[in-house]
Amino acid sequence: MPSIELHAAQRDELETLENLMQFYMYDLSEWLPLKLGGHGFFRIQPQQDYWRNPATRPFLIKVDGELAGFVTVDDNTHLPGAQYNIGYLFVSRRFRGQGVATFVVSTLLSQLPGQWQIFHIDANPPARQYWARVIPGLTGDAFSRHQQPVDGYPCTFYRFQSAPPSS
Repeated sequence: MPSIELHAAQRDELETLENLMQFYMYDLSEWLPLKLGGHGFFRIQPQQDYWRNPATRPFLIKVDGELAGFVTVDDNTHLPGAQYNIGYLFVSRRFRGQGVATFVVSTLLSQLPGQWQIFHIDANPPARQYWARVIPGLTGDAFSRHQQPVDGYPCTFYRFQSAPPSS
């Protein structure tokens, strides 16, 4: 089992997060009509307001000490009463299928007890399969599913209560 770390990103690491966002967008471009700009980068809206929002919590993911991806938790919720949302989750292809994402999500759920929503764009088959497989185990089957569009794309939402870790 690899050593997985979830490291709260500091202000001077935001450039690293935005660099990793290019790979996130690259992966999504397989299913969404995302276009490269003239300089060979995906056009990403400036995220200054997102990063400045006190509710946005960015984390870098490391596997065996090596940068492996990132995740953000925010309050950009679409379901009434939800407190937390996973804004972005990206694990580099080399580290996929090793339990990295599940470790990361499980860690976040235990660190931030409360009402959660996690959603994926339905056009993304790997995300659809991943969340359908892991949400029941992470929530003890205590979740609800909802369908609604985000930015015009059909999405599946999972809503559930995360409890603090028992001692």
